[in-house]
Amino acid sequence: MTATIALVDDDRNILTSVSIALQTEGFLTRVYSDGESALKALIENPPDLAVLDIKMPKMDGLELLRRLREKSAIPVIFLTSKDDELDEALGLAMGADDYIAKPFSQRLLIARIRAILRRTEAVQPAVEGSDPQEPAEILDRGRLTMDPARHRVTWGGTNVTLTVTEFLILETLAQRPGIVKTRNQLMDAAYQDDIYVDDRTIDSHIKRVRRKFRQVDPEFDAIETLYGAGYRFSDE
Repeated sequence: MTATIALVDDDRNILTSVSIALQTEGFLTRVYSDGESALKALIENPPDLAVLDIKMPKMDGLELLRRLREKSAIPVIFLTSKDDELDEALGLAMGADDYIAKPFSQRLLIARIRAILRRTEAVQPAVEGSDPQEPAEILDRGRLTMDPARHRVTWGGTNVTLTVTEFLILETLAQRPGIVKTRNQLMDAAYQDDIYVDDRTIDSHIKRVRRKFRQVDPEFDAIETLYGAGYRFSDE
């Protein structure tokens, strides 16, 4: 099925050029010139992925993402100015899946979009026509339950909404409780196709996952940091 990409940017030239490039690659596109007009549309008719500029009038990309994450876990890529490291960190902490600094290569953006969509497909329900009786590979670790086929996570029976990247990082940790996973190993699990991200990106995703679980359980401490080594999941 053809994927739909939403583009939100106040720069008409970027909207036009990126939309044409994506359509040439076989994607469907929707374009919005500000966060206010995009928010309702993204919630009521979710695309497969959204590309958001951070600096926009009326409602910037960070506020748009914050409100979007209250209702939806669709994958999000941020477009940031070259020197906006704080905005990048905030965006990742709030639940963005990736970011690209302007000026950017359209080829790079398309590669990132394809990589995230492939990760999304890996945690979506089985395609129509598959055997509905086939048992799902559900992961149970103490109070944590993960159902990759339905992209569903619960802690003590309460739903926790994770982005695709957050889901893959947590799944990698939970598959082998007690085993330390380095940041590089978590990068390999969550970012494929030789896409480079730095340590700060993984750390931001981990902080976001912890924050989400602590909204359900303030005593959540199942993801442990081993300074200088990485992270591990404890199901004790």
